[in-house]
Amino acid sequence: MRCSAVRVLTVHEATNPRYWRLIQAFEQRTGRPVLVDSNFNVRGEPIVCSPGDAFRCFMGSDIEVLPVGNGRLRKEAQDPRLTRGYEDAFELD
Repeated sequence: MRCSAVRVLTVHEATNPRYWRLIQAFEQRTGRPVLVDSNFNVRGEPIVCSPGDAFRCFMGSDIEVLPVGNGRLRKEAQDPRLTRGYEDAFELD
């Protein structure tokens, strides 16, 4: 993947303790204190704006785990009838 621009955001424990703890936990596991924050959507659809949007995108993508609030959903634990294929739904870029 090639990026033409990067916007670095810093996170402070005092102003965003939950996200700060997530970054700390990620660093403990990987040795890297950096996360990439990207738009959450499938090509051709609007950016996810609600938990319902997130679930639909999750079920139509290769995402394996979806964090929602204080919990997380695992793809294999979901009703397979809710799976939505996107492979042929949108024109390639």
